[in-house]
Formats: sequence, structure tokens, C-alpha cells
Amino acid sequence: MDLVAHAAPDSPHSDNSGGGVGGAVGAVATSSAAAGASPSRYESQKRRDWNTFGQYLRNHRPPLSLARCSGAHVLEFLRYLDQFGKTKVHAPACPFFGHPAPPAPCPCPLRQAWGSLDALVGRLRAAYEENGGRPENNPFGARAVRLYLREVREHQARARGVSYEKKKRKKPPHPAAAAAVSTHDANGHHLPHHHHMPPPPPGAAA
Repeated sequence: MDLVAHAAPDSPHSDNSGGGVGGAVGAVATSSAAAGASPSRYESQKRRDWNTFGQYLRNHRPPLSLARCSGAHVLEFLRYLDQFGKTKVHAPACPFFGHPAPPAPCPCPLRQAWGSLDALVGRLRAAYEENGGRPENNPFGARAVRLYLREVREHQARARGVSYEKKKRKKPPHPAAAAAVSTHDANGHHLPHHHHMPPPPPGAAA
């Protein structure tokens, strides 16, 4: 997962005065352990993401309060995370553009994978409301954020030669439909269609 490294560095607007997200995340983990809590992996990741976003807002110049955070600030945060990405996204001029398994290295940049960003936004959207934010004001659900994620998905699919479309499972035939295909005699025995023969001509029976 691409987002493992984004908690350590400070925001590009940071004054690098020390502390950072690592200390906040460690403090939260320590307090949780002391309280004997054992949150799920999802809840733990959501808490780390929320702390990271809060640190980003505090390091922003000028600092941003959560109440003033908009979809534009969320986009700024997602683009900031790209510098910690580990997914190669080929440029259109690259000979490996659209190649799912490049045979050689290239100088194209590393980015956050679409799946990582999509999951991150989902966790932060839930965390925003869990921390008192109103659903109608949720910046992580803004239309601009949804459009950005869609553009990233389409661009990475083309650049990497992969498909993000979910494969549809084949549904088993409905029992009623299967029963309609065959016929049964009075005793419930199955009679294939080819058993339906025309009656013999008169005088054929001995």
C-alpha cells in the first residue's frame, strides 16, 4: 500500500520545528495500548490518517481549522501525498506508456496508487463525521474530490495498462429457469425433450 510513508514527513508548509505526525501517532498508539483497547486494523488506520490530516492542517501556511477546510484543501493534501507514492505512472511520451509489465526501468514519477487514495478518502470522510463534522459540510465528499479520484483512476489505468473495473460474477441459473428447461412424467421422473415422439401409425402394434 502506497500510503505507509506519508505520516512521517511534515507538510511542505511546515516550519520543521520538530514533533511531527510520528509523535502524535505514537502517543495515540501508547494510550490505546494502556487502555487495553484493541481497535480493528481499519479503525487504527483511520485514526492514523486523521492524525496525519490534522497535522497537515496545522502545518499549513496560514494554519487551517477543520471548520474552514474545503474540498480544495483535500485536493491539495492528496497531491502532497504523491511525493511518498510507490506506484510508477508512465508519462504519455514514455515508451512503456500503457504497458502493464515494463521490461526495463524508466524515469517516470512515482505516485500514490488510485486505490490507496480512494480508500484514504473513504476513511477520512468517515473520521470527519465521527469527530463532529456535519455530513453536508464534509470536504472529503465534495464533488471536486470525487472528480479528482475519477481522473486519477482513468489516467493511471491508461498509463499503467491496467483495468480498475470490477469483474462481474456469473450468477448461477435460477432453479425455476432450470426446471422450465426439462419436463417430468407423472411419477416425477425426468423426461428429456427427445422422448416426445409422435404416436405410431395405426396397425403398427403386434
